Amino acid sequence: MTATIKLGVSQCLLGEKVRYDGGHKLDRFITNTLGQYVTFVPVCPEVECGLGVPREAMRLEGTPEAFRLVTRNSRIDQTRRMVDWAEKRVRELEKEGLCGFIFKSGSPSSGMERVKVYGEKGMPVKKGVGIFAARFMSHFPLLPVEDDGRLNDPRLREHFIELIFVFKRLRELLAGERKMGALVDFHTRHKLLIMAHSPDHYRHMGKLVADGSLTVSEKYDRYPTMIGEAMKFKTTVKKNVNVLQHIMGYFKKQISPDEKQEILEIFELYRDGHVPLIVPVTLLNHYVRKYDQPYLKLQYYLNPHPLELHLRNHV
Repeated sequence: MTATIKLGVSQCLLGEKVRYDGGHKLDRFITNTLGQYVTFVPVCPEVECGLGVPREAMRLEGTPEAFRLVTRNSRIDQTRRMVDWAEKRVRELEKEGLCGFIFKSGSPSSGMERVKVYGEKGMPVKKGVGIFAARFMSHFPLLPVEDDGRLNDPRLREHFIELIFVFKRLRELLAGERKMGALVDFHTRHKLLIMAHSPDHYRHMGKLVADGSLTVSEKYDRYPTMIGEAMKFKTTVKKNVNVLQHIMGYFKKQISPDEKQEILEIFELYRDGHVPLIVPVTLLNHYVRKYDQPYLKLQYYLNPHPLELHLRNHV
């Protein structure tokens, strides 16, 4: 892709010394690898709401349903200050055209899940959400979000990055003129990818695009929510095998019995966990080129993100 993806990120993950102790939490996958394909929009809630560097550490206190942001030693309640800033900041971020956000895990302002909340007796439970992260996710409910800790999981990493590339293409679609042909082309290219995430949404979205009772504008209004909801479902081995078999069906009149047997054996190896997804996908891409299959050449499922990211090597 020539145009980069705009991605929000907790500023400390870029190596900026904005943490309470004057340090940072540089994540080299984010900066060195993912950074080749995205433009970062850094956000540090504590600094942007007016707190200095260094500053007194803070934590969430109360219950997971009702908590406050309090400085650890001086016991100053910074909740209202952070909430007011966060509500203003998410409105400003509407203008950025973000395709996702990477939060700092465990942060009382930016943690997206399992943030420590300290109860009356000083015992923490990992059931909180950082104040800014909560406002962001509420304001942008369909945008892909992750934190730096969860991105160490190969499946979560692949899922998140696949999503941000989908949202980049979706933003390009919505930025153009509302033409039926553009929507049909977008949906056609994403069909198998949608099927791999949610077969139910795949069926419903096909009906939406083909519904003659709706105007083009009505379809454009509904489509982003549907694809956003569909892509929140994670792929599984079972759903991937279903899509792989669907793809193989396009070659059934062209491949030889030996080629068919080879493909099925690779599918079985993937199903049993002996090879990663990239292996059957690479083999199918070979047959797409060999037999010049025009429909499959368009499918983002076979090439959802740059190979250099090595994402399907581990899932």
